[in-house]
Amino acid sequence: VQLQASGGGLVQAGGSLRLSCSATSDTFTTSGVAWFRQPPGKEREFVAAISWNGVHTDYKDSVRGRFRISRDNTKNTVTLQMGRLKPDDTAVYYCAVKYGSFFRERDQASSYGYWGQGTQVTVSS
Repeated sequence: VQLQASGGGLVQAGGSLRLSCSATSDTFTTSGVAWFRQPPGKEREFVAAISWNGVHTDYKDSVRGRFRISRDNTKNTVTLQMGRLKPDDTAVYYCAVKYGSFFRERDQASSYGYWGQGTQVTVSS
């Protein structure tokens, strides 16, 4: 599975961005997918995840209510709509495809076997 993340950029605090993750394999449509991010000088952290059918989602507490993850399996795409952005949201954002059940350790990077190349999001104050 090859993943391509796009949509990052520079935005002012309070603004919005939409990230997209596109996949080349149909395995994508039967797997959970997540977004992680790595802020400057920090470790990679979980942001949001969605089950293979889009029924179940999960979010990092600090983005809940501001970010929304969704997917379109007919287009092999997962989207992260980010709103009310804050400078603390500045990071490289990665999408990843999960091994196994969505309900196990979905916030752990080690549970994901395929990763995109990352897209930079910078939020200015």
